[in-house]
Amino acid sequence: MKTTMPRDFTLAELEAFLDEALSAEEMAEIERTLRRHPELLRQLASINSRRDAGVHTLGEIWRRHRGSCPTREQLGSYLLRVLEKEAADYIAFHLEKVGCRYCRANLDDMKRHQDEADETVVRRRTRYFQSSAGYLRNDG
Repeated sequence: MKTTMPRDFTLAELEAFLDEALSAEEMAEIERTLRRHPELLRQLASINSRRDAGVHTLGEIWRRHRGSCPTREQLGSYLLRVLEKEAADYIAFHLEKVGCRYCRANLDDMKRHQDEADETVVRRRTRYFQSSAGYLRNDG
């Protein structure tokens, strides 16, 4: 069985793979290639060894510490639509154009919690109404 040579991934792509900072499609492509080509796995191990030795570039530090990512508080304000236009535009760009999976996951988590909280409020109000229905006066 003949295997084709893998495409050459850039150092930046491999580092982003290790940081889980690529799109789902790009992550899957590298994972498929890793299964077929042990030399790529050795290259990733070498990158990890260099990182463990403390050799870092400014770009690596920026990506690893998510220097361009908004805080969870800022994402929450974005979700509530209370940010100034410039900040909201940046977060929209970061989520939609950059496609930051980390921030998208944070925002999705906050939306889920918000939806759960909304459902809880509705249930609580319904219970209050049902428990007090007999006490309401009809002056009509």
